[in-house]
Amino acid sequence: MQIESVNVGHRAALKGSSFDGETGIFKTPVMGPVEVGALGLSGDTIVDTRHHGGPDQAVYLYRSEDYEWWSESLGRAVPWGAFGENLTLEGLPAADIAIGTRLIFEHVILEACAPRIPCNTLAQRMGSAAFARQFMQAERPGVYCRVIRPGSLCAGEAFRLDDAAAGEVTILDVFRAAHRKLSRSELERFLDAPIDTRTRTGWEKALAKLNQD
Repeated sequence: MQIESVNVGHRAALKGSSFDGETGIFKTPVMGPVEVGALGLSGDTIVDTRHHGGPDQAVYLYRSEDYEWWSESLGRAVPWGAFGENLTLEGLPAADIAIGTRLIFEHVILEACAPRIPCNTLAQRMGSAAFARQFMQAERPGVYCRVIRPGSLCAGEAFRLDDAAAGEVTILDVFRAAHRKLSRSELERFLDAPIDTRTRTGWEKALAKLNQD
């Protein structure tokens, strides 16, 4: 398992039927080591801080194997960074890795805590209002991570997985649950996992409402 590409983005305009505004989704590969701190990669821009970024969305990962699948599915080449990921990785298992799984690099440790939920920005970036639905159906969401140990990363660097502290809730479980009503037992199960703060806040409110009814 290794890093194929390290990608950072700058504020850019994006205009179309799905999204009209500024975004940091346009990520491009960079050469050499890049510093990674608690809030992400040095030089990377997060524009929509309400829905993106923060300690639990500090680093976004996408698999090179999923790029191959999308290129074949869409009938065109899709360049690394197109999904807005910071790290394009080779060899990462599919989206069933458990929440809390740690990715151990030479200097950096990341912890998987959330899937990407598609939005209008991603749809416009990919040039199709229908892409958000395609993304959901494909079940290839990528992985948001929090930074456990900061340091530097570079393309070509190997990594390994440590799931010793991970539970049974997977990235794909959370992705599938994002757009449906959950039962009390499901909410309690998901909230036992080290999921991201945005998701946790919403599900804690949902559980509190169920407990009041």
